[in-house]
Amino acid sequence: MTLSYSDTRKKLDQITAEMVGLIRKYDLDAASPFDVIAVARAKISDERDYIRFLELSLEGRIYGEYGEALQKQIDQEAKQAEAAKKLN
Repeated sequence: MTLSYSDTRKKLDQITAEMVGLIRKYDLDAASPFDVIAVARAKISDERDYIRFLELSLEGRIYGEYGEALQKQIDQEAKQAEAAKKLN
């Protein structure tokens, strides 16, 4: 399955919105990104919400990395097109 950059951004926005809902619901206030899982484990009382939190974390990471790779590819193609214009 190949996603466009736009589709990837939309999916990341959906993941973020759902994650923000869980963060607000459980008042998750980790001091650093390294503490997020420990804080979530301590504060999220519903096992389904905790599992969803972990799923969203993983999905966000995957889509984020995919989006970064797509952006690099887009930037590289733009540079190549610009270089080709200069040669003509």
